[in-house]
Amino acid sequence: MPVLLFLIDTSASMNQRTHLGTTYLDIAKGAVETFMKLRGRDPASRGDRYMLVNFEDVPYGIKAGWKESHATFMTELRNLQATGLTTIGQSLRTAFDLLNLNRLVTGIDNYGQGRNPFFLEPAIIIAISDGNKLTSSSGVQDELHLPLTTPLPGSELTKEPFRWDQRLFALVLRIPGNASVEPEPLGGVPPDDSPITPMCEVTGGRSYSVFSQRMLNQCLESLVQKIQSGVVINFEKTGPDPPPLEDAPAEAQKSGTQPWHCCHKLIYVRPNPKTGVPIGHWPIPEAFWPDQNSPTLPPRSAHPHVRFSCLDAEPMVIDKVPFDKYELEPSPLTQYILERKSPHTCWQVFVCNSAKYSDLGQPFGYLKASTALNCVNLFVMPYNYPVLLPLLDDLIKVHKFKPTIKWRQSFENYLKTMPPYYIGSLRKALRIMGAPNLLADNMEYGLSYSVVSYLKKLSQQSKIEYDRLIASIGKKLVPEAGIKVRWRGGGISLAQRRDFIQQLQSLSGDAPSLPMELNAKEFQGFHLALLNKGLKPQSFRNPYDIPRSHLLDQLSRMRRNLLNTSVCNLRGQDSDQFHSVPIAQMGNYQDFLKAAPQPLRDADPEQPKRLHTFGNPFKLDKKGMMIDEADEFVTGPQNKGKRPGDSSNMPGGGPKRRRCMSPLLRLGRAYTPPVTPPASPRPTSGRICIIFHYSPELDLIINHLNQNHYGSDGISDSEVDPPSGAADHQENHTAADPRDLQHRDEEGNGQPQAGELPAGLEGGAEMVLVEDQPPRYLTPDALKKQIHTETTKVNNELRALITKEIRKPGRHYEKIFLLLKQIQGTLDTRLIFLQNIIKEAARFKKRVLIEQLENFLEEIHNRANHMNHVDTL
Repeated sequence: MPVLLFLIDTSASMNQRTHLGTTYLDIAKGAVETFMKLRGRDPASRGDRYMLVNFEDVPYGIKAGWKESHATFMTELRNLQATGLTTIGQSLRTAFDLLNLNRLVTGIDNYGQGRNPFFLEPAIIIAISDGNKLTSSSGVQDELHLPLTTPLPGSELTKEPFRWDQRLFALVLRIPGNASVEPEPLGGVPPDDSPITPMCEVTGGRSYSVFSQRMLNQCLESLVQKIQSGVVINFEKTGPDPPPLEDAPAEAQKSGTQPWHCCHKLIYVRPNPKTGVPIGHWPIPEAFWPDQNSPTLPPRSAHPHVRFSCLDAEPMVIDKVPFDKYELEPSPLTQYILERKSPHTCWQVFVCNSAKYSDLGQPFGYLKASTALNCVNLFVMPYNYPVLLPLLDDLIKVHKFKPTIKWRQSFENYLKTMPPYYIGSLRKALRIMGAPNLLADNMEYGLSYSVVSYLKKLSQQSKIEYDRLIASIGKKLVPEAGIKVRWRGGGISLAQRRDFIQQLQSLSGDAPSLPMELNAKEFQGFHLALLNKGLKPQSFRNPYDIPRSHLLDQLSRMRRNLLNTSVCNLRGQDSDQFHSVPIAQMGNYQDFLKAAPQPLRDADPEQPKRLHTFGNPFKLDKKGMMIDEADEFVTGPQNKGKRPGDSSNMPGGGPKRRRCMSPLLRLGRAYTPPVTPPASPRPTSGRICIIFHYSPELDLIINHLNQNHYGSDGISDSEVDPPSGAADHQENHTAADPRDLQHRDEEGNGQPQAGELPAGLEGGAEMVLVEDQPPRYLTPDALKKQIHTETTKVNNELRALITKEIRKPGRHYEKIFLLLKQIQGTLDTRLIFLQNIIKEAARFKKRVLIEQLENFLEEIHNRANHMNHVDTL
């Protein structure tokens, strides 16, 4: 995910106009928008992060950072004004610190343990300036200097303020004020000679000298192509030059320093096409041998200095031993290697002082031209790979992963010459090979305890600084006290009066060349600075600034303000004016929330929180909320593991209302309806009306589960007595005496025992508690409506539970069929429910489950047809 940081020059010199009629600042804003449109054509731009920094002081100069949205970025870009100095050094330091703020927390730099090219956060800084003198509060500077002091923790671990995956590009605007008669030169855009150019080259970027709008568009298209995931490396030649080729031209055989001897270029780190994240195995070694007794780490350079030897070597690759391959950016070095046309030889690469007893170090990889001779690749291998790879080859082919004592001694000797921070990478490689036990688990990684503690402390400090800076972004700079210069009407400016122009012409002899479209309102809003800071300007309006037509209205406001007895002090603003907001700012509710004071803690956290919605302040947050049978809000965890009658789950002594998951009877168990005790003592006499209905699907479900081997819940045929024959069918349609049932309930202390199910309850029943005050039964319509409501509610819950089970991976469908036993309603209702479940299973391509459900549905149809045939007989 590349980071694109725009550094916009907001010095006063950016107000100068070009021959196009626009200022440099307007051109810079348009260039940013054009760049974003060009970048948007690439599908990889979805992960881009845009930041905006100008030349103001920290933190006011950071307009869009890590947390700001794209809309905030565009708004701040349009609101930029050119009023300051050209403090490009301080602004560059601010940009680098902003990018490096989170690196210690994420551990990208991996200090003291090698440089991992696949741990990167590519960033491109695009600076747009006019290339004028570097002005600051201390004077005019000829060279670009970045401040040495910075609040960023851990900045002393790197010598430079930037990192190897950060590059700086500069667009220096040189568009003249008068249109040029000469035609524009064709070809590439030349670099600029401003002080920012050396800084661009050091980071691996470049500058562009822009003389026209066409050149600006050309530069923007070039910059879009520069967005590549990679790191910058210094390649330097060591040792003698290679022997010249026989057919090489005479220019290539010249002695002395050649451009390819030292190159400062990028290596491309391609992301994995499957995961979108770069994957690697081996680091680039550090330029020092880690000492476990050293309390500190030596500072590293931002770009590693990799030396390559021009002695031809044989490229080594072994099966099952991973390696990393990076393509080099086109450079004089790649051109020279490709011209030699030797894709079967390689040049080894080293890092000085990486070994314990050698200045040059041991090879950690090699440079090699591709077989097609179209690019040059850097192969990163294990440290001192000419020694390790033959050992591993013998382990695989000769010893068959059963090392001998002699082999172990050679391997131990190699480990002594390898930097300790390679232990982790080597252990992973051996695990991939199939030999995970060759390295001991207690081997040290080379960092002392004090260094590890120091890095952890820096990580914590970086997190605190990150939070502080994020909180400070977006705050406006408090303007200094001064006298505001007001625009006093629409009269003609003195510079545009004809008599004044004639007077100047009579004195000087030449008419002044003033633009006719001069807008006097363009320079309104200025403040006159006060020499005496203790003198506060007058805060009241000047009476002479009030138009004649508004005098009476202003007089009534002054009288109301003066005679207001509820407020002791005079107010400089009326109440209606205080609430007047420009239309462009009416929808900016987020800034209002940022400026608002921190709200107090809720007095009752159990109450549902209200959302801060712009149009509906009474909207409730319905997450974590459920509605029971009485339409009461119940918030918080629902305590699914407790039974409804458990007293430990009832704070305050009273039982908590809980909706029953299913009022249907469970197989082999008696059903007890939830009864809420009264709030005050009263007679408990009542009547229980039981409404029975025949449910043949229970028998069908049990048979279906037994046939499909879904008996994991321990339900056997002996536990359930399914209805059979006409006698049971007749028994299910007989009404029981409520007194007998009440008598049985009293004998069992209100809890029927398992297996004491009343006659007919195996086929399915619903129990409705009807209180005896007043002693009446529900009407048929009300009873039907209540049954329909309960049925719909239970089926909705079952649908949610079954859908959740369908989404789970695997083929464990036992719970789905157990939940299907609890469906309520008529036959049509159950068939529709089952068809919806089949559609839900089809969404997740559960073929086996769909087949079983379709068989189950067909059996229900057959059983229903059989029952209808029996009824007709």
